[in-house]
Formats: sequence, structure tokens, C-alpha cells
Amino acid sequence: MGFIHLHNHTDYSLLDSMASIPGYIGKAQKGGMSALAITDHGNMFGAISFYEACRSAGINPIIGTEFNIAAGDGYERRNKDSHHLVLLAMDDAGYHNLMKLNSIADTEGFHEEPRIDKETLSKFSGGLICLSACLEGEIPWGFLSEGHEKARNRALWYKDLFGDRYYLELQDHGLEEEKKINKFLAQLSDELDIPLV
Repeated sequence: MGFIHLHNHTDYSLLDSMASIPGYIGKAQKGGMSALAITDHGNMFGAISFYEACRSAGINPIIGTEFNIAAGDGYERRNKDSHHLVLLAMDDAGYHNLMKLNSIADTEGFHEEPRIDKETLSKFSGGLICLSACLEGEIPWGFLSEGHEKARNRALWYKDLFGDRYYLELQDHGLEEEKKINKFLAQLSDELDIPLV
């Protein structure tokens, strides 16, 4: 299997991306990609359009969302801190859980942005693949701000919840922090037997 982009924001990620769904589809076709993911930040507004466009182009659509997950327990209003987390639907149950989590993020967890908490994630994790996300993800952020051991413990929590459906996500936008994080994630992958993506 060739390279597949699993973390993509479209112009439905307001103030986060200007990339259009047709633009992504065109790039995927040009690159000979068999599949492509949509992971708009905090919403699934483009999921149906993306799905239909991918199917028409002969590309396997992967539906996901980049969530904000509240730091700590629950939705403490005074605690504005949150981290990014990418969830991808692997089957129909996962798609329904993705929709449920998006609804909860907007109706129960919203505080300046839609967010979920770990308790909610635990209830609706079935059928979902989890990626550790970008520099704002809990594992990369934990490593940069709290060190190896805290980040390791955070990764173990996700591995316990998702099992073999949890992946450490490598990104390279030419940032120094990403180089540091990618090295750490490669070591953590070996240490905890969590695959890289």
C-alpha cells in the first residue's frame, strides 16, 4: 500500500485551512493514492461531500475528526486547556461514535471551542482508530512540557483504551519542535510497541 494522508483539514476547518475537498481529491488522484482521510478540526461538516467526492474519484474515503480533548477530568470551565486528538472511523459503529462525540463536544463540552473529555471518549471509542495528533497533541505536548515519563504514561492510557487501534503520529513541517518530537515518538514506539503513522 502506498502513502496515504490521514490528517487533513479542509476549508470546513474554519480559520485552520483553505484547502478544498476537490483540491484534495485532485492531489490524491495525481499522487496515485488509493485512500484519503478528512479530519476537520472539531466538526464533520464536510464528511458527506468528502465521501461522495472520494467515491466518485475511485478513492477510499476515511472519515475522521481532530478533536480537542479537555485536559484533566470532565469539562471544568475554568480549565481552558485542551489537546488535539485525531479519531478515524474504521467501520459503521465508529462512524456513529464519531458523530456522537462531535455532538457531545458541541453541546456538553463547549468552552471557547468544542471539546470532549476522556470519560466521554472511553464510552464512545468503539470502531475508532486514534492518532496522537500534532504538536498540540497530548503526547507531543506532554513530552515538550513535562518530559519523557509523563508523556509515556499518557501514551499508555491511550494504548490501554484503543489497543492496536492507537498510533503515534509523525509530522514534518520543517519545525524544530517536530524534529525533537519525531525522535521521541520513534523511541516511544519501540519502548511501548505502539506503531507509527
